[in-house]
Amino acid sequence: MPGVTSEASRNADYETATSFLGEWGHFQQRVFILLCLSFIPNGLTALSMVFLSDTPEHRCIMPVDLNLSAAWWNSSIPLEEDWSRGGALVPSKCSRYKLEHVLNYSERGLLPGVDVNLSNVPKEGCLDGWEFDQSVYTSTIVSEWSLVCDESWKKPLTSSMYFGGVLAGSFVSGQLSDRFGRKIVMFATIALQVVTTLIQIFCSSWIMFVILYFLLGMEQISNYLVAFVLGAEILGPQVRTLFSTAGVCLFFAVGYMLLPLLAFLMRDWRFLQVSFMLAGCICLPLFWFIPESPRWLLSQGRIEEAEAIIRKAAKINKIEPPAVIFRTLKNGGKTQEKRAHNICDLLRSPNIRWLSVTLWLVWNTLTIAYYALSLNTANLHGNPFFNCFLSAVVEMPAYGLSWVMFRWCPRRLSVSSALFAGGLFILIIQLIPADLVVLSITFEMVGKFSVSTVFAVVYAYTAELYPTVLRNTAVGACSTASRIGSIIAPYFIYLMGSLTALTGLLSLLLPESFGMPLPDTISHMQSFPGCCQKRPYVITDNKEQESAAEEMSLARQSVTQN
Repeated sequence: MPGVTSEASRNADYETATSFLGEWGHFQQRVFILLCLSFIPNGLTALSMVFLSDTPEHRCIMPVDLNLSAAWWNSSIPLEEDWSRGGALVPSKCSRYKLEHVLNYSERGLLPGVDVNLSNVPKEGCLDGWEFDQSVYTSTIVSEWSLVCDESWKKPLTSSMYFGGVLAGSFVSGQLSDRFGRKIVMFATIALQVVTTLIQIFCSSWIMFVILYFLLGMEQISNYLVAFVLGAEILGPQVRTLFSTAGVCLFFAVGYMLLPLLAFLMRDWRFLQVSFMLAGCICLPLFWFIPESPRWLLSQGRIEEAEAIIRKAAKINKIEPPAVIFRTLKNGGKTQEKRAHNICDLLRSPNIRWLSVTLWLVWNTLTIAYYALSLNTANLHGNPFFNCFLSAVVEMPAYGLSWVMFRWCPRRLSVSSALFAGGLFILIIQLIPADLVVLSITFEMVGKFSVSTVFAVVYAYTAELYPTVLRNTAVGACSTASRIGSIIAPYFIYLMGSLTALTGLLSLLLPESFGMPLPDTISHMQSFPGCCQKRPYVITDNKEQESAAEEMSLARQSVTQN
């Protein structure tokens, strides 16, 4: 096996070579702000289905040329109990009395409820379509293509198709950015997102809309993930932490907060899509201000281009760069024989297998809870725009709390307590009477606050639990598991409370990583379950012996399992 450059050594060489730039110069500030701004359109589109596919009040259409008396015209739609309104009687949304019977009674002069027992009148579906209330929305995709009653299954499927695109984009974006570069893929997917949204505005059918929405999911997650990686690779260690947590999350939340405002101003789903397209267009000029990742250029052997970017950064920061910046990397660095790790290593030994399965369940449930709560804001009592705005606003303090918890609190306790509390509040919502609107919304927002807090902590917690040789692979696998959760989230709006609470208890089995060094190899990992133990490993300088021991251990496990 040929020698390859150590990833840790290469990272250390890069950090050392570029340390003269400092951490927070004008160059880093510009990259930080511009990349953060690129996340705002993602916050707009990620949860746009809250308004694009909201279901207005509706009832069956009665033919206007039908010669009915006023009494029968007002009684042509049967009344049904609506338990979301405390059991009040409301006109049926999916049925009407058979027109031939109603017309016959009207012509004979019989009165509904007096001469005719309405419970004995046969019913039929809405054969002539539906009329939708336009007091809240002028148009949504539900009213556009009548996605109600027998066609109501298409509404959650629309959301699932979008998240299916997100899942596909998660697989593709990393490979594309590794092949063609971070900057190119980021702005290419933003441009494609603009074009796809433009075509979507002129959709003539639900099928066409869903196909484009799948593509939109791929493009949205691609530019999100690539921008995340680009910032992490350009910025220094301290600023990188701030960017990866507060920067990304807060600016995404800003876009989420703008969503209900735009939806309030533009009640037609097509005009709302126009605002999404314009937000993407505003990001395109950033192409000329955000550089390519020097780390990626170095990995491709394009050292001169990487040096040019660093020299330009030094000029912006008003710092004199050394004559040769990447001297160590030009000399090839140190090489070592090293076993290539892959996703199969996440299941190879019992310890790492149970850790991985538990984290996959935590990520999956967390995503179900987050998106189910976010997508459910339009179904809450009260103003849907205000409810969505509240759902976005609670994420701001949640991300602030996650930063405090991550800095000073045990990881396992933080994740478990917040998850359990979120599930408990969601369960309580089901017990609140429908007329207590404010209390119901308050409990849902507290649940959203808890879930958002965990979402910000679990990324870094997962990275701390896995060794360096598997860290990227493990986080990617957990992210993929979370995408499955987002696909099924539209179907779990009313079933997630108990699931979230139970997962919070399950997370107590995870090892604790607070105040402990990051593991470098699989042999450094803590034991699972970690609820009754905390075993820090001893850092040694003899990495070759540790790697050899790890290889022998994995080989023995492979032979045993085969």
